[in-house]
Amino acid sequence: MGERILLDRMQFGFTITYHYLFPQLTMGLALLMVVLKSIGILRNDSDYEDAARFWARIFAINFVMGVVTGIPMEFQFGTNWSQFSRMTGGVIGQPLAMEGVFSFFLESAFLGLFLFGEKRLSRWAHWGAAFMVFFGSWISGFFIIVTDAWMQHPVAYRLLPGGVYEVTSFWGLLLNPWALRQFAHTMCGAVVTASFVMAAVGAFYVLEDRFARHGRLFLRVAVISGLASCTLMIFPTGDMQGKFMSIHQSVTTAAMEGLFESERGAPMVFIGQPNMQEQRIDNPIAASKVLSLLIYGNPSSEVRGLDAFSRDQWPTNVPLLFFAYHIMAGLGTYFVALMVLAALALWRRALFVSPWILWPLMLSFPLPYIANTAGWMSAEIGRQPWIVYGLVRTVEGYSRHISSGNILFTLLGFMGMYAALSVVFLLLVYRIVDRGPGAPPAKSAAVAQLEAT
Repeated sequence: MGERILLDRMQFGFTITYHYLFPQLTMGLALLMVVLKSIGILRNDSDYEDAARFWARIFAINFVMGVVTGIPMEFQFGTNWSQFSRMTGGVIGQPLAMEGVFSFFLESAFLGLFLFGEKRLSRWAHWGAAFMVFFGSWISGFFIIVTDAWMQHPVAYRLLPGGVYEVTSFWGLLLNPWALRQFAHTMCGAVVTASFVMAAVGAFYVLEDRFARHGRLFLRVAVISGLASCTLMIFPTGDMQGKFMSIHQSVTTAAMEGLFESERGAPMVFIGQPNMQEQRIDNPIAASKVLSLLIYGNPSSEVRGLDAFSRDQWPTNVPLLFFAYHIMAGLGTYFVALMVLAALALWRRALFVSPWILWPLMLSFPLPYIANTAGWMSAEIGRQPWIVYGLVRTVEGYSRHISSGNILFTLLGFMGMYAALSVVFLLLVYRIVDRGPGAPPAKSAAVAQLEAT
C-alpha cells in the first residue's frame, strides 16, 4: 500500500508541477498585455501595441501547453484518486467545472479575437479582448485555488451518509478566507514570473543590440511591475497567508520553520539542516525572536513547535518541507533586492547601459519558476498526511484497484511525453524571440536577389 500511494503522489506531483510552469506565466502575462495595450492606446504609441502582440504569441503557446498538460490531471482524479473523488466530488466538482468553462470558452475565445481580430476590431474593442483574456485567466486560476483551498481549509460542507461530502453554501466555498489569501499570493507570484521573463527578453535584446527599442520598453514595464509584485508577494499577501496558516495549520508552520520545540521568543531560521533523529536544526543561522514577532506581533509570544502535536499529525516529510519553504523565501528576498537595484538604475536612467544589472535580469528568469514550485510544494507537502485537512487522510483517497506497475508505467510515459513537449515548446518560443516584436525586418538586396534566383 505504501509503495502505491507513493507512486500515485509522485505521478500527480510530477504532472501538476510540470503543468503549472505554463499557467503561472499566462496569468502574469495576461495582466502585462493589458498594461501594454492600454499604454499603447493612451499614448498612441505603436511600439507598445507591437509589444502586446509579441507577448500574446508567447501567451498563446503557453496557453496551449497548459491545456494539454492540464487534461491528464483531471483524469487522475478518477484513475489514481477515485476514493478521494467519490468522497469529495460533491464539493470540488463545482469549482473545477467552472474553471473549465472559463478557461476553455472565455479565455480561449477572446485570445483568438486578440490574436486574429485586430484588423476587424476597433482599438478599444481589441483592448477589450485583451482584458477578457486577463479576466478569464485570473478567474480560471481563482476556481482552481478555491478547490485547493477547500482541501487546505475545508468550509461550507456537510458529511452525508456513506462518507461523502457536499456543499452547504456555494458562496461560502468561494469566499473561503484561505482561498482569498492564497489567490492574492499566487497571482502576485504569477506576475513576478511574467515580469522576470519579460525583463530577461528585454535585457537580451539590449545586450545583443537587437530590437533594442522594444527591449528597453520591455525592461521598463517589467522592472516596475516586478518591483510591485515582488513586494506584494512578501507583504501583505505572503504575510497574511503565513499568519492564517499559523492559526489553522500550526503543525505545518512549525515544520516549515524547523521549530521542533515550543518556545517563547522563537527564532527564525534562515539556513540549517533538519536533524530528524535528534529533532533539531543542525548548523543554524537564525534571528532570535523574529518568528514570534512575525506571527504574533510580539517578540515574546510563544510559538508552538512540533513537540506540541502527536507524531501522526506531523507532515510526512519535514526536511523536504523545510527546504522547499526556505528556497521560496530565499528567492523571494533575492527578487526584491534585484528589482530594487534595477528600479534605481531605471530611475537614474542608467539601466539600459548597465551590464552589471542587465546580466542578472537576463539570467534570473528561471528562478521565479523554482520559487513558485517550491511555494506550491510547501503548501501541499505541509498539508500531509491529510488530503483534505482534518477530514480525509491521504491513505483514504487513493484508488485500490490499480497496480504499482501500471502507475509506474504511466509515470514514465508522462515523463517521456513531457520531455518531447518541452523541446517543441522551447523551439517555438525561441523562434518568436528570435524574430522579435513588430514587423519582420526588411530583407537585404542580396538576400532578395538570392531568393529570386
